[in-house]
Amino acid sequence: MKKIYNPAPETWEELLKRPTQTFEAIEQTVTSIFTEVQRSKNKAVQKYTSLFDGVSIENLLVSQKEIEAAVTAVPEELKKAIQTAKENITIFHEAQKTSDVKVTTSTGVSCWQVKKPIDKIGLYIPGGSAPLFSTVLMLSIPAKIAGCKEIVLCTPPNKEGKINETILYAAQLCGVTKIFKVGGIQAIAAMTFGTETIPAVYKIFGPGNQFVTVAKQKATQFGVAIDMPAGPSELLVYGDESSNPNYIASDLLSQAEHGPDSQVILVSTDEKLLNAVEVALEDQLKVLPRVGIAEKAIENSKLIYVADQKIALDLINTYAPEHFIIASDAPEYFVENIENAGSVFIGSFTPESAGDYASGTNHTLPTNGFAKNYSGVMLDSYMKAISFQKITPEGLKNLGSTIEIMAQAEGLEAHKNAVSIRLKDIE
Repeated sequence: MKKIYNPAPETWEELLKRPTQTFEAIEQTVTSIFTEVQRSKNKAVQKYTSLFDGVSIENLLVSQKEIEAAVTAVPEELKKAIQTAKENITIFHEAQKTSDVKVTTSTGVSCWQVKKPIDKIGLYIPGGSAPLFSTVLMLSIPAKIAGCKEIVLCTPPNKEGKINETILYAAQLCGVTKIFKVGGIQAIAAMTFGTETIPAVYKIFGPGNQFVTVAKQKATQFGVAIDMPAGPSELLVYGDESSNPNYIASDLLSQAEHGPDSQVILVSTDEKLLNAVEVALEDQLKVLPRVGIAEKAIENSKLIYVADQKIALDLINTYAPEHFIIASDAPEYFVENIENAGSVFIGSFTPESAGDYASGTNHTLPTNGFAKNYSGVMLDSYMKAISFQKITPEGLKNLGSTIEIMAQAEGLEAHKNAVSIRLKDIE
């Protein structure tokens, strides 16, 4: 990892760039596949599944027989672990339920708001080098709690045309209604337009590589909402003289092994810590099964020394990390003042992987600086709010002149007349 000492604020933007391709570099490929899926539906999906995943799929829908076989195949110990995670995730997301809002804004004028579930939800689950069954839990549990009627899941097949057994187990456990053997751009396009077998949905959730991220953004051009433009995973750790370098190294590597385009950063006010973490990284890296992937991610990553906590916080808020670990015995300053982060992990015994799996918070989070203006997935992500209002004759009498004056000032005479005609009848 590259070490940087006291970088000037004017260099931060360049220093903190993510190792991602530009939208323009990917958009042409995405647009081409979208156009073909819109026109040829299943045929195009099957074509690109063969091209990108190296397997020909006749029936894209996962059968009940395949699901039952997967449930049987998953070891009991893993099932129990998944069930424990499901319980914690359920508790946290159940707690996010809110009551309807109803108020009287003025005499005779009642306004209220009711939240309704989004009917049709699409979930994208990466399944390449690491089949993320944990993401099935994170996306389907709040969808079920919200009351979404149709929960469609797409995930890429392996070379044998099968879906990871644990993904199937988690999906059936959490109430997914349909599962399809399709990944990548073609999966997002299929859920956007619908095909002969894959339903079109109203909102698409889930992480993915840069192509999936751009495909999701493309889907919004066709009236489909997305959770956020979430791309390759990232982690920023703040450390000081109280930090354990071995713990920090393990956290950095836990994100680095996600993929070669992941990025991890350590920001510290202690120069010695940077050196100690660098040594610990080298030691721990050697024994990782995914060492090749982690090494490439480490090439994109940085160890940064700054003079004090204020500079550290300013830099961290500028970066807006997906995951932010405060690896310090005195975390209060950062807890109170952090503004831009997807999810925060406090203290030496709160590894980021706890949030990835089982603490209860959602691990589908904004990346690439989008923590400045996006939240992670939550219960409200699956809801839409409808506002209602009811005005009595007395209420319109009280409020009517206000509406008339404002409408006339905007030059919208019909708006004014819609009130005036009623006021005449009331009088």
